[in-house]
Amino acid sequence: QVQLREFGGGLVQVGGSLRLSCAASEGTFRNYAMGWFRQAPGKEREYIAAISIRGERRYYVDLMKGRFTISRDIAKNTLYLQMNRLNAEDTAVYSCAAHFVRSGNVHYVPPSSAYDNWGQGTQVTVAS
Repeated sequence: QVQLREFGGGLVQVGGSLRLSCAASEGTFRNYAMGWFRQAPGKEREYIAAISIRGERRYYVDLMKGRFTISRDIAKNTLYLQMNRLNAEDTAVYSCAAHFVRSGNVHYVPPSSAYDNWGQGTQVTVAS
């Protein structure tokens, strides 16, 4: 099991940017596909972005394409989510998650149901 912890949430103005970080506890981070999820008040958790074990493949939900960028630094055991042009609908708790890829498939991006390691989440509030 890998321990995950998110950083970088906070209050931002509409149109602003934030970069979230997710620090992983162990060196086998390189064998985990990683994802970002968010949950707004009264809504279901949403799978918004993911990245394969070496970064060769990335997934974004349509609403985030062009605004959000997922990346990872294997040397630092850290996952990132750069969020630009934020709007009020982006207000949510953002969580990172990890899925161990036993096959070593560098192109594999898991479905949302596959993730079994979670951070505690970080609040992002976008205010006008």
